[in-house]
Amino acid sequence: MASRRTLFGCALCAATIGLSAPRVQAQTGGVTRTVVQTTELPGGTHVVVLVTAEIAAGAEVARHTHPGIESAYIIEGESVLQIAGAPDRTVRAGEGFQIAAGTAHGVHNGPRVTRLAITYTVEKGKPLASPA
Repeated sequence: MASRRTLFGCALCAATIGLSAPRVQAQTGGVTRTVVQTTELPGGTHVVVLVTAEIAAGAEVARHTHPGIESAYIIEGESVLQIAGAPDRTVRAGEGFQIAAGTAHGVHNGPRVTRLAITYTVEKGKPLASPA
């Protein structure tokens, strides 16, 4: 049985591939996400998924991975980004980051709500996120 922490960690990133219209996902464990757009890339092997996310104050996003690149921009707030093999990094409004495919990472959110715009470029048909 998956732990609450594992399920919570994937709540931020587990968007469904193949959606074409904005879709708001229910808040789960302090994370609310909206799939804005999904676009199939030429060749049909990869998709780009655009998501907005809101992380509640003090929330933890458990370690997880993606089958492709995650590119994110912090719109509001600040979080401590924890990437395997790198020192923890505080990211603030106006900053961005990228995480390589298959790299385990998690987030400890700061004292206020954090809002992000995230783009995932991933292999079509694979789960968007997996617990690490």
